Amino acid sequence: MAMTGFRDAQPMSVKIPADIDRPDKILYGLTLRQLTILGGTAAILLWALLTFGAVVPFPVRVGLLLPVAAGGCVLAVARRDGMSLDRFILAAAAHLRRAREQVAAGDEGVQAPPPWCRMRGRLPAPLQLPVRAVRGDGAMALAEGGTAVIVRAGTVAFGLRTPGEQAALVGVFGRWLNSLDAPVQILVQARPVDLTGLADHLTRLAPELPDPALEQAAGDHAAFLTELGAAHDLLVRQVLIVISDTTHAPQTSAGLPWPKNRRERAARDAGAAVALRRAEETVYALTALGITAEILDADACTAVLAEALSPGESQPVDNSGPDDVITAQEAHDATHA
Repeated sequence: MAMTGFRDAQPMSVKIPADIDRPDKILYGLTLRQLTILGGTAAILLWALLTFGAVVPFPVRVGLLLPVAAGGCVLAVARRDGMSLDRFILAAAAHLRRAREQVAAGDEGVQAPPPWCRMRGRLPAPLQLPVRAVRGDGAMALAEGGTAVIVRAGTVAFGLRTPGEQAALVGVFGRWLNSLDAPVQILVQARPVDLTGLADHLTRLAPELPDPALEQAAGDHAAFLTELGAAHDLLVRQVLIVISDTTHAPQTSAGLPWPKNRRERAARDAGAAVALRRAEETVYALTALGITAEILDADACTAVLAEALSPGESQPVDNSGPDDVITAQEAHDATHA
């Protein structure tokens, strides 16, 4: 009876605000930023009234100051794409000032053309990637200092669990969140999946099955996968957890991917060890939830970064060594291979 009552309990409901970083309300439901904008607008209106009150007629003053008051109110209250209007305007201005074209450049930056060459427009800006280097164990050296590790996790069918199981899952996940002492980014991606390779694999191995009925079933399943991939745009969900360590974040001298100084290298290695340990703890915590998780190594991290920078594009395969000289003939042979 106790187990039956436990299973028939009402599902647990927890209200979580959509914007957890929402600023506090100070006065009349307005934040400090909104009060500052409205106070500045009121100060400008008062200064204009005191300065031009005896010179400009009242109707003219109202016509000139009314747009200023309306603009201040709109700037303080309006929002665009979940962002306050003033921050949206600042972000738009920064985006317009940013160079449209970026190229890979060394420490000297993008070289200007010779004086005899007439150039139209602006020079491209140097491309600043967020990751400088990736170690063999998967620790990434960030451009702004510090290290980060990526954990790939699966998903769990939360809606199919009983209320008691849901409460247990929420409790374990909450304990993991409370154990975090550094910023963690959780990225959920929906990527297209191609079932052609799986269908070809089944078709190729079907004749090796011992029973003709199994061979027929494998062929039918391969045909079903091919038809399913041709009729629908299939997506697969991927969850990436980026765990960073910024306690040891020395600035790398001379823009090198990994520091050459012994002290800086030791601090960077310590930060990588801390990030890897936190990643292992995350894998253990997610395993307790029944979620398959793994720490990405260097090759997997490189593939994830390349996919994030150029989604949907095929990445070339680099089979050469670090010190090998790549020629046009070798690249041509590698392409045909």
